[in-house]
Amino acid sequence: MSWIKHVSATALLAVILAVSVPQRMHAQCAMCTLTAENATENGNTQGKGLNKGILFLLAIPYLAAVGVGVLWYKKYRGKKTVNVDNDPIVLN
Repeated sequence: MSWIKHVSATALLAVILAVSVPQRMHAQCAMCTLTAENATENGNTQGKGLNKGILFLLAIPYLAAVGVGVLWYKKYRGKKTVNVDNDPIVLN
């Protein structure tokens, strides 16, 4: 098996394990959870801002990974050439 198959199999296994977790996870600290719950019960928007901040911080690593992946793809993809009248023409 090539390394691409190993990486894709590992990623698939990680996704299956992440989706199959039956319990609800509490990722916030106790103070943040209490503040968010009290703010939304009283009609304040502090809890919404806290949740948007958490989603923003969650998105940054994924965007960085996508950026690295795009740069890696552009650098290491194969150059396609066509020989026309013994002159090579680069297609990309």
